[in-house]
Amino acid sequence: MAELLSTYKKREKAVLVGAAFTQEDAFRTEEYLDELEFLASTLGLETVKRYTQKLDKPEPSTYIGTGKVEEVREYVRSFDIDVVIFDDDLTPSQLRNLEKIFKCKIYDRSLLILDIFMKRAKTAQAKTQVELARYQYLLPRLTRMWTHLERQRGGTGTRGGAGEKEIETDRRIIRKQITVLKSKLEKIDKQNTTQRKARSNIVRVALVGYTNVGKSTLMSLLSKSKVYAENKLFATVDATVRKVVIDRIPFLLSDTVGFIRKLPHHLIESFKSTLDEVRESNLLLHVVDISHPFYHEQMEIVNQTLHEIGAGEKPQIIVYNKIDRVNKNDQENHLSEEATDKIMNNQEHVVYVSATKKINIDKLRKVILDQVKKEHLRIYPNYLQSEVY
Repeated sequence: MAELLSTYKKREKAVLVGAAFTQEDAFRTEEYLDELEFLASTLGLETVKRYTQKLDKPEPSTYIGTGKVEEVREYVRSFDIDVVIFDDDLTPSQLRNLEKIFKCKIYDRSLLILDIFMKRAKTAQAKTQVELARYQYLLPRLTRMWTHLERQRGGTGTRGGAGEKEIETDRRIIRKQITVLKSKLEKIDKQNTTQRKARSNIVRVALVGYTNVGKSTLMSLLSKSKVYAENKLFATVDATVRKVVIDRIPFLLSDTVGFIRKLPHHLIESFKSTLDEVRESNLLLHVVDISHPFYHEQMEIVNQTLHEIGAGEKPQIIVYNKIDRVNKNDQENHLSEEATDKIMNNQEHVVYVSATKKINIDKLRKVILDQVKKEHLRIYPNYLQSEVY
């Protein structure tokens, strides 16, 4: 028992801070903070308090107003808070000012997501990509109070002269590390390009969607192989590829990182090589959590990110997941209001499923098979005839 107590690590306490801008309603602001709390929990932080403030625009020096800053500061000091998390990106000056005022760790949304990716990454490629994105993000934001960056100095002689500021030494180390990581990623990219060329004679299907919508669970069902899935944001960071055969028609199915609101720009840039699985696919399975109150917005975010990485025009099958959590009328209303025109124009196909309850999975397989056949006939007609027929 004593050993268990000695190894127990107390969860750090966090306070969340969000701005309710004039165009947003209170319900949407709370939903955004729910997502931020989910992110904090994924990193192992315990949220103990939330603060919101109505703003026309962020305050240049502290993001929120002086009165709200003082209110948060008093709570942080009174209850020994470890971390204050802002649901937006802070400028370097805002970060410096807030660290001086609160005297604790400050996370903005991007840093929180980057640290989750650091925790989730398993392969050498994903770890390198996240480390690069994190350093690029931290470079202009270093402060004397910064505690997220591990020192990487050697022995005597690694510092500059006596008058050189420690923070400048940190910046020089980071710039050097960024160069090293970029070079390392280039080598990994070349290896991956060679691997993709080796499997270029088969149709490729990619699962895309907002984070935590059930992509990995669907991947397991369709590929009949165990793929890691967990009810946490960014359970999947590394790309997973499986060969799937339906009615003797083979194709490759890939599961990649989920998208999210305000995904850090540096992260998208660094993950472009991993997202090649999406960019070079022939067909996208766009998985949507239809039970989420803002699933329309999540779909828009995914489509916007797809356009950013050059995959916005690819054919999609819309897979509305978690139908066991909504009633049939809601499904029918959604189909009639939003998807009918696209289906009539044959731009998209829609399937309602529940991955956990295994509802309509056979129907989904049939829709995928029909589309994969079309891709085979369009791109590899000789291959299909020789291998299948």
